[in-house]
Amino acid sequence: MRTLFVPLAVLALAVPPAYSQTPQTPQTQSQAAVAPLSSSSRLAARTLEPAGPLTLRSAVAMVLQSNPSLAAASREQEATEGAVVQAGAWPNPVLGAQLEDLRRDNRTTTLQLSQPIELGGKRAARVTAAERARDQAASALAARRSELRASTVTLFFDVLTAQERLRLAQDSVGLAQTATKAAANRVMAGKVSPLEETRARVAEAGVRVELLQAEGTLRSARQQLAALWGNPAPRFTQVEGAVDQLPTLASAQDVEGRLFAAPVLRQARLEVERREALTSLEQAKRIPDITVSLGAKRVPASTDTEGASSRRNQVVVGLSVLLPIFDTNRGNLAEALSREEKARDDLSSAELQLGADVAQATERLRSARATAETLQRDALPGAETAYRAATKGFELGKFSFLEALDAQRTLFQVRNQYLVALADAHRAAGELDRLLGTDGEETLHATPVAR
Repeated sequence: MRTLFVPLAVLALAVPPAYSQTPQTPQTQSQAAVAPLSSSSRLAARTLEPAGPLTLRSAVAMVLQSNPSLAAASREQEATEGAVVQAGAWPNPVLGAQLEDLRRDNRTTTLQLSQPIELGGKRAARVTAAERARDQAASALAARRSELRASTVTLFFDVLTAQERLRLAQDSVGLAQTATKAAANRVMAGKVSPLEETRARVAEAGVRVELLQAEGTLRSARQQLAALWGNPAPRFTQVEGAVDQLPTLASAQDVEGRLFAAPVLRQARLEVERREALTSLEQAKRIPDITVSLGAKRVPASTDTEGASSRRNQVVVGLSVLLPIFDTNRGNLAEALSREEKARDDLSSAELQLGADVAQATERLRSARATAETLQRDALPGAETAYRAATKGFELGKFSFLEALDAQRTLFQVRNQYLVALADAHRAAGELDRLLGTDGEETLHATPVAR
């Protein structure tokens, strides 16, 4: 029986191993190095959150380390790595044994090893499709990092603007209290009617309501920012930054250059490539595979003239081919072709939608910058001058309380409009970074408002 297994051993050595360890490439090693950490790291990030002031760089670092959606995107990328390994696996061989006639003297024993062989480039097309899916996962991870960075910058400046609005509301309360005291003193001196004091107290009550609203807005903005790194109860007391700095308006050439590498277009192009690979796979499936068999057969020999019988071994070689008569994979191929064309249509639609969204965000940024610069250059100085003159004149009895109150309201309204314009500019810049992708910088390139 020893000679029975010789051809089987030869074929087994020729069969590629079913399991092999894929060496880590520099790309996979670097991806593992930057992969977000687990829930323990998120807890560590909450612990490392400063109890005092928070900078933009620290906020971005904590978000990129601890955001749960970023960790999920990293796990998806790891899953696609396994899919690439599986796509490159060879078909497993089949070992078969067969007995003919259970009587010992007439028994025929056959051992056979069969190896399916894929034809038409099925394995290469399968690996290509899996690699494109892996590229999509890597692109989605990079896009999510870019989106989170842009969201962090936007929410950071929302907190910064809310802090400034709170400071403005606190100043407004102080000024309103001063006006109320001045009106009360003039009423006691008999210079004005008690109606002036009533109006002053009503105005002070309105300003206090604005202070309460500003405090609520700041709390909400702080919670939204801290939620990005998974902390429902913010520990930081305030954020540090220059609220009067505007994001730079990129040139048309810069925007055009970033459009091609935008995350949504990169994903759409990779989907087209993946669909092309799947179409090639379905086309390759129309070519039938073959199965090569090699084995040994032990058969009883014929009885000789002396009445003795002996067994002998035979080599068995086989070749089988699937006949594509009823199933030619025509339906799967038609489906793959249609989905490939759909991916191309989705790419064209994404290009049009991205162009419209970028144009809209750019116009919003341009408009917000112009508004903030105009208010800073023209409206704020005049409103401050008018308010100081009206307040001094009211104290000296030259102006009525209504004139002083109107000047105060005008100044606070202009300041609030200025803060709104600053916030709109940062939101528009964040939207542009989300659409076009960030360049990896933790801070926006900003310019101070001209004074």
